Amino acid sequence: MKRFIWTILYLLVSASFLQAQELNAKLTINTQQLPSPNTQLISSLESQVNRLLNEQKWTEVTFSKNERINCNVIITLSGQTSENSFSGEIQVTSQRPVYNSSYVTSLFNFRDTQFEFSYRQGESLDYNNISVDNNLVAVISFYANIIIGLDFDSFSLNGGRPYFSKAMDIANMAQSLGTKGWEPFSGRNNNRYDLAMALTEESSSPFHTFFYNYHRTGLDEMSANASRGRIRIIESLNELPNLYSARPSSVLFSVLAETKIDEIVRISSQATEEEKQSVKKILLPIFPTKSYNINQLK
Repeated sequence: MKRFIWTILYLLVSASFLQAQELNAKLTINTQQLPSPNTQLISSLESQVNRLLNEQKWTEVTFSKNERINCNVIITLSGQTSENSFSGEIQVTSQRPVYNSSYVTSLFNFRDTQFEFSYRQGESLDYNNISVDNNLVAVISFYANIIIGLDFDSFSLNGGRPYFSKAMDIANMAQSLGTKGWEPFSGRNNNRYDLAMALTEESSSPFHTFFYNYHRTGLDEMSANASRGRIRIIESLNELPNLYSARPSSVLFSVLAETKIDEIVRISSQATEEEKQSVKKILLPIFPTKSYNINQLK
């Protein structure tokens, strides 16, 4: 009888723990560019990265299973300097559902081409929030915090700040590793340090205001009142020139170009002619590479 009771308690605690995690990550590791990949090593790598993404507790917040953040991580291995040393790229995307609808909006789409790491078969990938000694763990932990931060930012104003700060801490600690992608102020649009700096510096406050207003007061409102939600989304765009004025080369514009421009155009296609022109006036100077998309607002 006692064994039965302890078994039930164990299952309840285990279920609670499994539901407490924040990420629902789908991992893909592409080895097609490697001449002769070690399938057992890659399988071990995949298992450990999956465990780190989906089983690590990243926050103090309790998530139910259906609240976990949907995200995708694609690791493409293109180089191998030794049996255990790899280079390539990692692409990270995340989404969140829009309130009271079946629509899912993209929050993050980031291609990092400065990805290099070492991994030995059977090696455990363990996160330590006070030190960094493994670049693979550092990169995965960095993006986990960015994903969580952006999700929280979309639900409450500056809600992602603690997680962006954690990402910045990781970027600072990773300097000691001497690996690519962490160099301060590189000017590259896919540099991890620059991304963390952009999300934490005071001059980027218009981005966080935009991100919250766009999602929480705009998109989430559209199921109740599509016209009101659209107007609020268009109004939220007024924050972007403030960010552009302060940081015209901010990596955050690359993030928005990949996640929001097409969505804004679709939503604004139902707007008045005056509203369409105001959207184009704001977006065209900031996103010149997306001019074709933006000019669909005729």
